Amino acid sequence: MCWAGVGVFCGTMYRGVNLSLRLLQDVFKLDRGLQWIEPVQLTFVILGVSMAALAIMILGTSCLATGATRQEVYRSNKGRIGGRVVSAAFIFIIYVLLVAWILVFACCIVVTGAYAVYWGVCSTTEIGYDRAKIDFYPFHFLFPEGTQKVNMEVEGQQEIKQFCIDYVERATIMFILATVSCWLVIMSLIHFLMALSANYAHIRGHVKFTELQDLHDIASETMTLTDRDTVYVHKG
Repeated sequence: MCWAGVGVFCGTMYRGVNLSLRLLQDVFKLDRGLQWIEPVQLTFVILGVSMAALAIMILGTSCLATGATRQEVYRSNKGRIGGRVVSAAFIFIIYVLLVAWILVFACCIVVTGAYAVYWGVCSTTEIGYDRAKIDFYPFHFLFPEGTQKVNMEVEGQQEIKQFCIDYVERATIMFILATVSCWLVIMSLIHFLMALSANYAHIRGHVKFTELQDLHDIASETMTLTDRDTVYVHKG
């Protein structure tokens, strides 16, 4: 679930950001102040690779702390200490990532809501390709300083088609998918956190189990030796 969520999120966010960039350049004629978009796209790729690698490492740690494998790997004292340290480290990393993904989820909701609003505006009967215009001048504070008022208005058949159909509609779908996939990643991280906490408790409890098993083995050997001595005494 984590791999699927991260893959869909990175792909849809990359496409959504690319559509947003083209929207700003083709419709609003903005070329300044957009240098941050390419680093954001690169961040999505790095995030996807990092999360996939982390999921593989967590899967390996979980397998080592499960069932009979745990008894073989964590039989020694050093092995148990190492297992507890690794589990605790992954618990901390997952907790930090969970907080980060929750913030990303909140940002996705805001962006998706904004695009959904303008998709609804484009769907109204008042907006026609040759009968109306969409005025963004009330939001002039969001535009770079020096932007002309005419570039804040979407007017004409070509511009309204570009804005509504080519960019807003497609970007809204991309951001909706990104929001859903982000929620899947959060659910998978919660599942990872629960599994790692359980594994940490199992490794810690395995110490007591091993000690009881050793005491049982010593008691069994003592009883066996006592029985042998008793037999030898009777024979003597």
